Amino acid sequence: MKNQKATIHDIAEKLKITASTVSRALNNNPRISEATKKKVLKTAKQLNYQPNHIASALRSGKSRLIGVIVPTANRNFFSSVIRGIEDIANNLNYKIIISQSYDEFDKEVQNVEALLNARVDGIIASIGKTTENFEHFEKVKNKGIPLVLFDRISNELEVSQVVIDDYQGAYQTVNHLIQNGCKRIVHFTSSQRINIYKERKRGYEDALLEHGLEIDPELIVFSNMQLEDGRKNMEEILKKKIPFDGVFSSSDYAIMGAMQVLKEHGFNIPEQVKLAGFGNEPFTSFTEPAITTVDQKSIPMGKITAETFFELLNSSSVDGVAKKTILKPELIIRGSSK
Repeated sequence: MKNQKATIHDIAEKLKITASTVSRALNNNPRISEATKKKVLKTAKQLNYQPNHIASALRSGKSRLIGVIVPTANRNFFSSVIRGIEDIANNLNYKIIISQSYDEFDKEVQNVEALLNARVDGIIASIGKTTENFEHFEKVKNKGIPLVLFDRISNELEVSQVVIDDYQGAYQTVNHLIQNGCKRIVHFTSSQRINIYKERKRGYEDALLEHGLEIDPELIVFSNMQLEDGRKNMEEILKKKIPFDGVFSSSDYAIMGAMQVLKEHGFNIPEQVKLAGFGNEPFTSFTEPAITTVDQKSIPMGKITAETFFELLNSSSVDGVAKKTILKPELIIRGSSK
């Protein structure tokens, strides 16, 4: 019996009052006297009572919980977006449950199922790199549960979305590299099913074409965009002796890996090779030279995503017109490209 969790009925029995009175007292109902509230709270503490959020959600239809799915929470970008979401949610007395997909499709599906089982009031998500089937997100929509995507989205899903203008961010960056003398620019990218990589590659290509430069498939490299991928990609380019004078990466982590390898091979940055990344991760300002990058406005993105979510939650129907918000990126020029 000691291992059984205390319930409102246990509190009611001890105080010789009804369970409904206990429930109202715990929810600070104005109909319950302050003296009764104090007794209930004191007894609840003595019995180590923990509220059953799922049972409460079933009764009220609201859990005041939001599920947030990110590829990984240890990236500054995603942690900053989460902070922006929390700033808005906490002010409205909502809490968030964070789950990570680690860019694994099966894990993402499991996360969605777990959040639905937890009776969250809605889900905010950024899609993993390996996700090609969106049935798990369609399931959320079909249940009438609000769903908002941010950063990594899919045009196959008709849901509200909040993104940075990835095309403009890439176009401005490559244009900057060209204006500073680059003619053969390597581009690190990833799965083109993920909108951010597709749009950044499109911006890269359009900038080249507008300056009359060739789009050389040999200079476009696909990978998972981690630091080790940047190292591996750069080692391979140097091994093949492919001529280049600039690198634009869709990830700060991959450009960091490339910088390490270039330095190890004695390249002078930016005199021989100019570098630029995307994301404005904190480490980009600490390298030597500091890395040119694109700021994705992560905290504003989180706040706007949360505001979009609550608009949807409070609307009469989640099947309304999907709203897409596009934020303006900021190119931060540093020593790696000057």
